[in-house]
Amino acid sequence: MRKTRAKAKKAAGIRIIGGRWRGRRLPVADVPGLRPTGDRLRETLFNWLQPSIHNAHCLDLFAGTGALGFEAVSRGAGPTVLVEQNAAAIRGLERSQTMLAADSVEICRADAVQLCSRPPAFSCAPFNLVFIDPPWSESSQQQIMQSLVENAWLAEDALIYIEMPVRQEFSPSLQLHEIKRKTAGEAMTLLFCYKKI
Repeated sequence: MRKTRAKAKKAAGIRIIGGRWRGRRLPVADVPGLRPTGDRLRETLFNWLQPSIHNAHCLDLFAGTGALGFEAVSRGAGPTVLVEQNAAAIRGLERSQTMLAADSVEICRADAVQLCSRPPAFSCAPFNLVFIDPPWSESSQQQIMQSLVENAWLAEDALIYIEMPVRQEFSPSLQLHEIKRKTAGEAMTLLFCYKKI
């Protein structure tokens, strides 16, 4: 039954839940490990972010369906970069970008870990808002967070959202201050604020 529901959800697409594109559906590519953030978690996340999202420069790493990045733009974010490595997922992102006429969204095919290991080459960097939600088979959140700090990807007071398994250990840099945390089933979500030293 669970697999049937998951297949039905993929076929229906994932819904944008707020802003100018509210109700529009994004395609969900058949990609191993692709696990779009559900409606309830996204609602919680964007309630947290609402005071800071207007015109924010956003970076969505491991974008998958682009649900977080497109949701941010729908709610008023500025230039947004979606980073994804999988070719099928990239095609889905491009379809969504075209469907929504999302001119402020840039799609980058790259390995997020390698990309963040060097300074950003995007004109909209540094970023005010970063989403990090890799497949749970990877545990690269801590490495990426460190790279973002060391390689000047983050604006002062940038907000960084992380989604990961509840049991995964995580020790952030001293420059990253946890401000929100929520557990939902097997998922733990955290929101950090970056402060330059």
